[in-house]
Amino acid sequence: MQKSLIFSRGILKIPALSAFLSEDELVAYSFMRKTAKVDKVIGWGLRPSTTKARKYAEKNHLPFVALEDGFLRSLGLGVNGYPPFSMVYDDVGIYYDTTRPSRLEHFILNENIDAELLNQAEQAIGLIRQYQLSKYNQAPDFDEPKPEKSVVLVIDQTFGDMAVKYGQADKSCFDTMLKAAVDENPNAEIWVKTHPDVISGKKKGYLTTLSNYADRVRLITQDASPLSLLSVVDKVYCVTSQMGFEALLLNKEVVTFGVPWFAGWGITDDRHPNVEELIAKQRRQPRSFIQLFIAAYLQYSRYINPNTQQKGTIFDVIDYLHQTKLLNQRLKGTLYCVGMSLWKQAVIKPFFNLPLCKLRFVSSQKKLANRPLEQDAKLLIWGSGKPALIEFAHKHNLPLLRMEDGFIRSVGLGSNLVAPLSLVVDDLGIYFNAQQTSRLEQILQNQPFSHNDLAMAEQLKQRLISSHIGKYNVGNDGFILGDKGKKTILVPGQVEDDASIRTGSPDINTNLGLLKKVRELNPNAYILYKPHPDVVSGNRVGKIAKTDSDLYADEVVESANILDCIMQVDEVHTMTSLAGFEALLRGKIVHCYGLPFYSNWGLTVDHLDLARRSRQLNLNELIAAVLIYYPLYVDPQKRQFINANQAISLLELQKKQLTDDGLRRPWLYKQFGKLKHLYLTLRA
Repeated sequence: MQKSLIFSRGILKIPALSAFLSEDELVAYSFMRKTAKVDKVIGWGLRPSTTKARKYAEKNHLPFVALEDGFLRSLGLGVNGYPPFSMVYDDVGIYYDTTRPSRLEHFILNENIDAELLNQAEQAIGLIRQYQLSKYNQAPDFDEPKPEKSVVLVIDQTFGDMAVKYGQADKSCFDTMLKAAVDENPNAEIWVKTHPDVISGKKKGYLTTLSNYADRVRLITQDASPLSLLSVVDKVYCVTSQMGFEALLLNKEVVTFGVPWFAGWGITDDRHPNVEELIAKQRRQPRSFIQLFIAAYLQYSRYINPNTQQKGTIFDVIDYLHQTKLLNQRLKGTLYCVGMSLWKQAVIKPFFNLPLCKLRFVSSQKKLANRPLEQDAKLLIWGSGKPALIEFAHKHNLPLLRMEDGFIRSVGLGSNLVAPLSLVVDDLGIYFNAQQTSRLEQILQNQPFSHNDLAMAEQLKQRLISSHIGKYNVGNDGFILGDKGKKTILVPGQVEDDASIRTGSPDINTNLGLLKKVRELNPNAYILYKPHPDVVSGNRVGKIAKTDSDLYADEVVESANILDCIMQVDEVHTMTSLAGFEALLRGKIVHCYGLPFYSNWGLTVDHLDLARRSRQLNLNELIAAVLIYYPLYVDPQKRQFINANQAISLLELQKKQLTDDGLRRPWLYKQFGKLKHLYLTLRA
């Protein structure tokens, strides 16, 4: 392992830096102490801030390594706090400085590409096209259809962009580019894409005077995801913009007027005279697009797994960006949340940390009614929501988003103020309300599940079983149900005033009523009754008197882990409890007396029918919808999105740290948990 000296505090603050630089022992420069013997110096690209680092490397005859953001960087912009998921490492130069060689150039010139790299590149290109991913992925999709006439896109850049300076270009190149686009395409629409920072006034662009072409040019000012815009154009003119390479990814014709890293390889129409000079010096030779992609995205770029913050692959980043981009689009808007406690505000805030999502907390409905609302306003409510709020939303035509705890939530109860790792946010209804369709029901009814979806679902199922992970993960382990020599049934109790019973179990809506019905239908079975943890803890209603439970249940167990109970019975009979879903995962027969989200898909014995659920699903399709597509997962410490796999890993760690059954939490611990989350919110 080599010792690498870093002068920049900004670099040292990059999350997962050690994963990007796994072969390096990082040494921070300090003028207060003598610098230790190091093997190289690391800095950020060609920023002026690297001057000191470069001089130190030169003076001490040390190699200098330049880092830069990779080509699939993050969901949002770095200036808005989004850390990189990919990074380039260049010990020769840096890719956008074409005045001299770079490590990327060396990779492209090396033609030794094996079949595995080629296969990976083809897969990655297909996924990037399908998901329309770019360096940054915060912008909404371009929402206009492709015009009947052909469209030529001219790409402006921000004034002073280093990629322009070191791409051997200046303002005259932009003027020449625009004139050529207009002159060479007399029958086409000419669109000029300017940078959003130029429109907002934060920065200047190069194409500032378009008046000479007023009748020919349309200025595209909206912030749109690059590939969605590129997909509706036919030809692209650029100076050094990376969008030029992304246009090649979509098989568009590209004309360059600077010397970007992708020019001169025979796949672009290059107008800058210095490109010919690079070819003459053999720094450019004919290469295919896929060769450039392999070099830039697979060999030159390094990746972390955004879920684990460990060394990863391009496919880890593609999957993460795809999922968070979908969330960003689904939850976009100004979300008003009324009357939520400070603790709950702190808990839910990281679940809405998305570029297009603005979360606004309002203390009361009266204050909400007295303030002007944004045009993209939506109302965010917990569960079914208060009737007055629902009425307010309908009256003001506000779209409703309902949120609830996810299905693998925490080690500990929400009523004990244990923060969740997962939430569901539903724009149609909510999963437990069978009186109307929900986003989960739509996914279950219509989603085409891929081979990868089903493989991931199987992996999640096996991990949940082997790790003994459920929703709350409380109760004592070690429960043993004796050999009764008869059919054994688990009846899980529920919180009786819970909305899932009010809206999902019209016939039987009490724990005692369920217990009576199960005994009536199974007079000779051994029935195990397990009260809900929130009822046992004293936080919620639904307790059955012992004299009543003794009439219908053979055994009542309060403190056992629900999963231990499920594993040792033949069947689970429930109104709408999540225990039914957890039982399905573990291969048990499940009877549903209400209409939980997992009923009526051909996997349960249903005592009530719901005609609109007409699709027959297998278990892994159910798991994929419920655990992959529907919920949001967040690491409560790092306050960043993760996936279900990482959520299970965090719950495994929390279970190891648990010192009791997790059912009861002292008042002092609850208050400490509140303060902890408030601190994390204020610090973020």
